Amino acid sequence: MAVALSGFLSAAAADTLTVALTGDIMMGTTYPTTQLPPSEGRLLFQDVRNVLRTADVATGNLEGALCDGGTSTKRLSANTFAFRTPVSYAPLLTDAGFDFLSMANNHARDFGDEGIASTEQALRKEGIAFAGIKGRTESMVIERAGLRIGFCAFGHNPYTFRHQELDTVRRIITDLCSRADVVIVSFHGGAEGRSNNRLPYGTETFYGEDRGSLREFAHFCIDAGADIVYGHGPHVVRAVELYKEHLIAYSLGNFCTPYGMSLTGISGYAPVLEVKVLPDGRFAGGRIHSFIQQRGVGPRIDTQNSVAREMRRLTQLDVPNTPIHIAEDGTITRK
Repeated sequence: MAVALSGFLSAAAADTLTVALTGDIMMGTTYPTTQLPPSEGRLLFQDVRNVLRTADVATGNLEGALCDGGTSTKRLSANTFAFRTPVSYAPLLTDAGFDFLSMANNHARDFGDEGIASTEQALRKEGIAFAGIKGRTESMVIERAGLRIGFCAFGHNPYTFRHQELDTVRRIITDLCSRADVVIVSFHGGAEGRSNNRLPYGTETFYGEDRGSLREFAHFCIDAGADIVYGHGPHVVRAVELYKEHLIAYSLGNFCTPYGMSLTGISGYAPVLEVKVLPDGRFAGGRIHSFIQQRGVGPRIDTQNSVAREMRRLTQLDVPNTPIHIAEDGTITRK
């Protein structure tokens, strides 16, 4: 099902559209024990709020369910995790500035269909668009800055729209292109952990599971008509690429995950990738805003620009011929 949401449509489109992209968001959990931030989470986004709210549209990946009950679908062990964030935390996402959140990930169904329905209801109440769960919402279009912006999301789990199923990917993107001026694709994929920050060629596997061939997928999306493609899933940042005048971010890592995930070293890197595109979706410039997570606190300003410098290094290593330059302060320009 494709859905359109009314926004604040100006009389004429702006010269450029500013999009803020983030990685994984899991604001706290009540399962299997309660691990919630102080002040009911009101301080989680205090350092990033200005960047997100200044953008015309902001988007990220919502890990876990927004629900207050239900039964976990995962057997609890040292290597399995299930995330249940209180519904009362949903307004924090609105206050932070988010307009769209992907649900196509391996934690969306941690509390079954009940958890999915509760999450959708909570986001709908906040006016936040969402997509990614098979049989439910496959795409959404919102209006900002005089443009129609289409969103879709893909994951690697059977209950998501899977990025391995390219016929479905093409169908969804083609439909969005017919209804939107700019199309943004979110994907959850790739092997996880600090040892998987490099972008490989071919299919990635993790715990024996197919996690996608992400270079192929991202290029496929652009070739099908997408304008921005951004990923998350490895829990670390990866390279950025300009492909046929359109930007791809292969992983934006963890963004706001104060509990339940490692934040050691590069796992704590939490960028906001600001992308400016022309009304036809072509890349016009951007910046990597550097933040580093602190346990129980959320993303905080990285005064050393370590995150931007790491993404610059990975880009130089893994897509050395891409026609963009990333400065040490994170500014992205064409070469």
